[in-house]
Amino acid sequence: MSDSNAIRERRDIPREDTWALEDLFPSDDAWQQALDRVLGKTETIQGFAGRLGESGQTLCAFLALLEETDTALEALGNYAMRAADQDTRNSFYQGLSGRYLSAATTLGAAFSFATPEIMALEEDTLEGFYRDCPRLERFRRYLTDQRRRKAHTLSAPEERLLAAAAEMAGAPDSIYGSLLNADLRYPDAVDGEGKAHALSQSTFITLEESADRTLRKSAYQNLYTTLGQFQNTAAALLDAQNKQQKFYAAARKYNSAREAALDGTNVPLSVYDNLIEAVHRNVDKMHRYVTLRKKLLGVEELHFYDVYTPLVPEVRKVIPFADAKQTVYDALHPLGEEYRKILREGFENRWIDVYENQGKRSGAYSAGTKVHPYVLLNYTGSLDSLFTLAHEMGHALHSYLSNRHQNPIDSDYVIFVAEVASTCNEALLMEYLLKRTRDKKERASLINYFLDQFKGTIYRQVMFAEFEKNIGAMVDNGQTLTAEVLSEEYARLAKFYYGPDMVVDDYIASEWVRIPHFYYNYYVFQYATGYAAAIALSRRILKEGAPAVEDYLGFLSGGCSKSPIELLKGAGVDMTGPEPVNDALALFGELLDEMEGLMEE
Repeated sequence: MSDSNAIRERRDIPREDTWALEDLFPSDDAWQQALDRVLGKTETIQGFAGRLGESGQTLCAFLALLEETDTALEALGNYAMRAADQDTRNSFYQGLSGRYLSAATTLGAAFSFATPEIMALEEDTLEGFYRDCPRLERFRRYLTDQRRRKAHTLSAPEERLLAAAAEMAGAPDSIYGSLLNADLRYPDAVDGEGKAHALSQSTFITLEESADRTLRKSAYQNLYTTLGQFQNTAAALLDAQNKQQKFYAAARKYNSAREAALDGTNVPLSVYDNLIEAVHRNVDKMHRYVTLRKKLLGVEELHFYDVYTPLVPEVRKVIPFADAKQTVYDALHPLGEEYRKILREGFENRWIDVYENQGKRSGAYSAGTKVHPYVLLNYTGSLDSLFTLAHEMGHALHSYLSNRHQNPIDSDYVIFVAEVASTCNEALLMEYLLKRTRDKKERASLINYFLDQFKGTIYRQVMFAEFEKNIGAMVDNGQTLTAEVLSEEYARLAKFYYGPDMVVDDYIASEWVRIPHFYYNYYVFQYATGYAAAIALSRRILKEGAPAVEDYLGFLSGGCSKSPIELLKGAGVDMTGPEPVNDALALFGELLDEMEGLMEE
């Protein structure tokens, strides 16, 4: 393997391309001292037990302590987990992460008396507290949301027991992460000339984008052959994950883990089911996309290693990271100078950990903190990496604005709206790029990328969501999730979503092994709802200008001050109906029409 293909060690990454964890804590010792301080609050916390109904002043003092403790834990957790993600082989930071999780569990148990006591307050009593203690109004939204779930709240001893089990319940996800990111090693992929290419979770998609079909097939088979060797272990972990979700849901008197997950963010269960139904009604467009891809690639059989390669490979180019930042900055001009000023601050002040290194967590994410967001990338210079930068900075500015405009207790927006800001950035970037190209091949390449976004963010994520729904139902019915059961169900859904022109083989049947989102407790459907909402918002911003931007920035600044459905309505999108999903997939159909026309010219 040549040096150009080698994955660097962490120590070889330039400082300016790493995130500034020192903005959270100047040293590991400072982190430990802060951890000790927050653990020192345990006795004070427990001193409020049995007293929350005394007066508005007592309740207000307790909630201020809760807010202060959560803010401290957020900083501690971000430092430990971000440091651990830099190199998952580093046992010291894995240990710090473990200490944080243990502390969070201890403090969670200490606070466990609060919810039952808050639920026990009579409405008249609570209203009297607001009158007697005006400072308590700061926490009205929080108290109202807590009391919304009164029917699913247990007694104080039961809540304490569930809180104490949180660390144990997180074991399947933790073990899976160590297996996938730290322990698994893959054979190099080999291209058509016999040259080796480093294969990892992070490089896989880049290799699959190659015009060299031999390389794509090699990467595909090597990755899934390796994953397949651990599928029984992975199945046991996913079974354990679903069973712990079932346990917690049943303990809180929900009908299913899916219902419990959506109720936690105040999203109706019907939104999930309606999304799947809407995509089923439009699955013909996905089959049409697959047929077009097969035709344009000129292959007798279309395999899953043919899904990511561009249909116009000759316009591919490497995008230096500096150019990517400038392009994103320019593309987001419609969002106004207030937005772009914050964006530039993030670019210039090391909010981003840019490149892959040995042991680094795969993928990309943004983590909001009070000091500023932290963005993890594994930037490769591809068009996909450019869009990932825009995506994650959308998350970052959402966190930044919510933290600046909301009290800490109201700043953490729920996951249902989390994907809207990120995908709106991507949609605006795509519009920017399409408007500035006159070359038909380049336009075709961009439309291909746009089509792939729809494929990956709506169809693929809804397939994942349906898989989660179905395996959750299996566990609810007492079935064990074996590797055979999981692969059979995954292959069945792949055939339905991709249609008759896609070869569904044994390799792709085990793709569920490499999808970490199946440990995120019914998260993935929100990629699709978020994408549909973002398409609607981006078009309103481009059409209406300042009024739409003002509403959108209000949404980004809203945190969890309102329900997610209401926040989106304030920005101009109603996700309780099918229109946003149907409209987005209608655009997908229009893009297919244009792509077919361009390729026939």
